[in-house]
Amino acid sequence: MTDSSPIYDTKVEIDTELREPSLYQLIFLNDDSTTYEFVVDCLMKYLNYTEATAQKITEEIHEYGSATVAVMPYEIAEQKGVEITVSARSNGFPLTIKIEPESD
Repeated sequence: MTDSSPIYDTKVEIDTELREPSLYQLIFLNDDSTTYEFVVDCLMKYLNYTEATAQKITEEIHEYGSATVAVMPYEIAEQKGVEITVSARSNGFPLTIKIEPESD
């Protein structure tokens, strides 16, 4: 018995173009309770800033009410935001962090 099934030649185009992920801003909001030292420590521990850079960013947060502390892909920004918020709450601080799409 011979195989009389038709033979199909299907061509599939695969999109192989890689795109950079969208970037998001990690924003710290100033409050009257979270200490300067705690914010500096968080910037150094979770975002690997030097002490001098962390102090400069913390001063900007205090002076302007908020500051973008990092720009990164959404998943990383979200994870960093959660880690820092958990640390803040564990230490009794109300530090608020927002994540927004990077503005063009």
